[in-house]
Amino acid sequence: MAENDAMPTLPKKCGPYISSVTSHGMNLVIRGIVLFFIGVFLALVLNLLQIQRNVTLFPPDVITSIFSSAWWVPPCCGTASAVIGLLYPCMDRHLGEPHKFKREWSSVMRCVAVFVGINHASAKVDFANNIQLSLTLAALSIGLWWTFDRSRSGFGLGIGIAFLATLVSQLLVYNGVYQYTSPDFLYVRSWLPCIFFAGGITMGNIGRQLAMYECKVIAEKSHED
Repeated sequence: MAENDAMPTLPKKCGPYISSVTSHGMNLVIRGIVLFFIGVFLALVLNLLQIQRNVTLFPPDVITSIFSSAWWVPPCCGTASAVIGLLYPCMDRHLGEPHKFKREWSSVMRCVAVFVGINHASAKVDFANNIQLSLTLAALSIGLWWTFDRSRSGFGLGIGIAFLATLVSQLLVYNGVYQYTSPDFLYVRSWLPCIFFAGGITMGNIGRQLAMYECKVIAEKSHED
């Protein structure tokens, strides 16, 4: 009995704390991987739509895959999707404004479908001029945010993502990596920021939905303790 009393004991909260940290780190990695592959898949599908309509043109020596897309496009889009999908729930926590609007997978899937539809419209629907197309896509993109997000952080991040992504696209086109047919906004098309904004909102919603699993796990462990 005396020997048992002399044995050092860990604090009761040490085990759950270590488990919680491990769970958080593992969930973060899993969410990043899932978001990466979702971004790669969407990049392949959406970029194929743009190439089929000759909206985006890559040099012949760069087209190396059966998807008729430059090899670096899917990994870059996947990485950006992972960063965006992890950033949205992180921003919600820091602002103290948890996003609770339409938090179910059916809503997320509808958001993805609308985003694909907006991208499809930019490549397939013929408008009288680029200004009309840009205004239409801008209205659809804001409508997507209002329907599936409605958060100030989501709108602000969407604007920032659209600005940075458009700037990167301008630099890539300027350096001859690829080009757009009939550019009307410096080196790119004027509707491109609308696509980036809608894409940011979409990946943000997916990231928020994936983050809910981690919150449920932590809540269950806290309830057990």
